[in-house]
Amino acid sequence: MQRFIKARAGFVGSLVILSGVALSGITLSGAVQAANETLTSVKTDTTITLDGMAESAWDNAPELRVQLDNLPYKANNYGGMTGVSVQLKSLYDENFVYFLIQYDDPTKSLARFPWEKQADGSWKQLKDKDQTGHDNVYYEDKLALLWNINARGFAKKGCDVACHMQDDDGKINGFDQTGKAPGRKYTRDGQTIDMWHWKSVRMNPLGLIDDQFIDSVNDPSVNKNWGRHGDSKTGGGYVDNVNAEKTGPAFMNRSQGNVDGFTITPSQKTPFVDTFKPGDQVPGIMSEAFTGSRGDIWAKGEWQDGRWTIEIKRALVTSGENAGVQDVQFSDLSQAYSFGISVFDNSQIDHLYHEGAYDLIFK
Repeated sequence: MQRFIKARAGFVGSLVILSGVALSGITLSGAVQAANETLTSVKTDTTITLDGMAESAWDNAPELRVQLDNLPYKANNYGGMTGVSVQLKSLYDENFVYFLIQYDDPTKSLARFPWEKQADGSWKQLKDKDQTGHDNVYYEDKLALLWNINARGFAKKGCDVACHMQDDDGKINGFDQTGKAPGRKYTRDGQTIDMWHWKSVRMNPLGLIDDQFIDSVNDPSVNKNWGRHGDSKTGGGYVDNVNAEKTGPAFMNRSQGNVDGFTITPSQKTPFVDTFKPGDQVPGIMSEAFTGSRGDIWAKGEWQDGRWTIEIKRALVTSGENAGVQDVQFSDLSQAYSFGISVFDNSQIDHLYHEGAYDLIFK
């Protein structure tokens, strides 16, 4: 999973975000600057269908363009985009807020650690890790949003308030991190940040975003991902598709070659029977919809003609377990809510990001 960081701030391996400048207390130099720093959500009475297709209701929402042209580190096998312009729109109604996110991506990347049958009849799981132990070849396209809850300094520094780098000895808080990742993330005591992590393989077929958060855990013996956690859940998730001997897949899809054929969902899951020919692939991951707070953000993305279109829906105010510390609450529509966005082009943790943060406001 990734996160947003500045070039000098490393990455932990899952969601990333960029930081920001809030409108509150800041005098903007003009309308152009204000437009560049603000995403305005417009009220609608139209039902928004989450299908990755921009219906006419979105024409009423102003567009914010965000240029992503930085990568946190130079991976030795990264072949993805080095810059991209992301277009965002937002709508809301009495109960929900909606987002439309679009950006060009010449490759639809869905092969996340697939199993491939070899010429000798054996099966090999395709992986190509970089110098930090993360993949940039056999992975999925992703997108991440980070929202401030109560992290001190986030409105000005964004992700920097939660991003922590190795010192000259390769340690963070005394724990050796040499060669593991560019950085780790955690907040100060009692402070949290909301993370929305759209995943084109693991979550998109299920119509969900992986809802996560960052807190102050800074000891890998307490949590291997340091301050990064999934929201509270009652079921669901994703697991590797591997047999007991770890020599091949344990399950396959009932129908092969379907549009979401790079993961195995409950409706398609069936025990693996090898009737495949060399070069054929079987998903390396099995996904089931999260239940509970981790599954309370709905989304659907569609790639067409070199362009991703992603529609997102979430309750303005959530009420799940621990929602107060895990979810940003859009409870006061007169306030601005700081956020950042990052794009992962077929990469596990390396990502395109912007410096500074943006504000969501409601009109």
